[in-house]
Amino acid sequence: MPRKQCIEPDCQSGAIGTTNKCIAHGGGSRCIEPDCQVSARGKTNKCVAHGGGKRCIEPDCQASAQGKTNKCKKHGGGKRCNEPNCKASAAGTTNKCVAHGGGSRCIEPDCQSSAIGKTNKCKTHGGGKRCIEPDCQSSAQGKTDKCKTHGGGKRCIEPDCQSSAQGKTDKCIVHGGGKRCIEPGCLVSAIGKTDKCKKHGGGKRCIEPDCQSSAIGTTDKCVAHGGGKRCNELGCQASAQGKTNKCVAHGGGSRCIEPDCQASAIGTTNKCVAHGGGKRCIEPDCQSSAIGTTNKCVAHGGGKRCPNCIDWIDSRGGDIKYDGYCATCFKRIFPDDERSKVIYTHTKEIRVRNTINVHFEGFVHDTPLYTGGCDCTHRRRIDHRKLIDNTILAIETDEFGHLGYDTYDEEIRYDDLYMIHSGKWIFIRFNPDDNISKVDIDDKLEKLIEVINECIIQIENEQNTELVKIIKLYC
Repeated sequence: MPRKQCIEPDCQSGAIGTTNKCIAHGGGSRCIEPDCQVSARGKTNKCVAHGGGKRCIEPDCQASAQGKTNKCKKHGGGKRCNEPNCKASAAGTTNKCVAHGGGSRCIEPDCQSSAIGKTNKCKTHGGGKRCIEPDCQSSAQGKTDKCKTHGGGKRCIEPDCQSSAQGKTDKCIVHGGGKRCIEPGCLVSAIGKTDKCKKHGGGKRCIEPDCQSSAIGTTDKCVAHGGGKRCNELGCQASAQGKTNKCVAHGGGSRCIEPDCQASAIGTTNKCVAHGGGKRCIEPDCQSSAIGTTNKCVAHGGGKRCPNCIDWIDSRGGDIKYDGYCATCFKRIFPDDERSKVIYTHTKEIRVRNTINVHFEGFVHDTPLYTGGCDCTHRRRIDHRKLIDNTILAIETDEFGHLGYDTYDEEIRYDDLYMIHSGKWIFIRFNPDDNISKVDIDDKLEKLIEVINECIIQIENEQNTELVKIIKLYC
């Protein structure tokens, strides 16, 4: 007796039971659940989704048993991938799992990813269920109809947290969900298919030779080598910030919330450095910004320090341009290096020194003070100084009036100097630049010589009665 054909046009499948259509076109018994048009499975009156057909024998498992096995895919049922040591389920009519190339593949040229659901494309190329939010092209998560950004998929169980739960956990990354870095004592999330965080080498790395930084996004390079999204301003190669398409300089990233402030907000704060954003220095009463991965500002020793002067009380920050040394130490240690020849050498300070040497004798220039009775060297330097009787006459060349210097650090510097010399002090703070006063430098130097002469006369005649006197010239 010939097989009864499905009556749908161009359908070659057999009609089911007493109906005249195949399962795909509505033949056979249907699921009894309201509004469900799916075929009932086996001798049951429900479809697989509603509990019909053979079920997995694992305790408390309600999933459908696969093929001729008595277990679901999760518990090992159905056809398995034939790759050595792979326990995953073979996809579709293939004999391999999705990871090993089984199932239908994305039809986009050169794409090897798996096609999602009944579509012929992967998630990246628009396959699978999409988020229902207007103008959103992201993939809908799980059984929800929205992407992670719009609230789809499993959410973190922490109170008031709206973030997406990671992997098989019930918490977001911030609250400890997902796979964690295996480095001892590290609680940061492991990246991608690796078992370490970015800091400890996890995730995709930059392909530039000898670079150990993490590759950004879908690129194969770190930010420094051009990876990640770039600023869309014409001719700008800087990295675009956050979800914006511009760098910090061109207005990208989150901005400071202070009225009329256009500066970039720092870190997880909503303010710029000037208005208190970012990490702050932990020193008592210090409001300055902490530098880099340290918890102190530059004045209190924060940031990467120069290895030569790191133990000095006035240590300077290291510079990658000078192999981690500060410019001053680099020039002194490596005077023959080509980079030393272009380091700024305080030209105006040298001119002040030469002028002082022409008119006076006995001044010591840019040299640490030595404490009497021992071979200890104090690291605080004075540009030009002379000991007259029990008074040190100190001339400081304050280029541009030291307007950018930390006031607190300047006070500490004075205190340190007082500890070395317990006698009297006269400080002349001399600004050779025209940012405050428009007087010509030659006229300024003449005035400096005049004031130095007056101070020397006062000291020699014991007319300087103050323990500390500070004279500011053009500051």
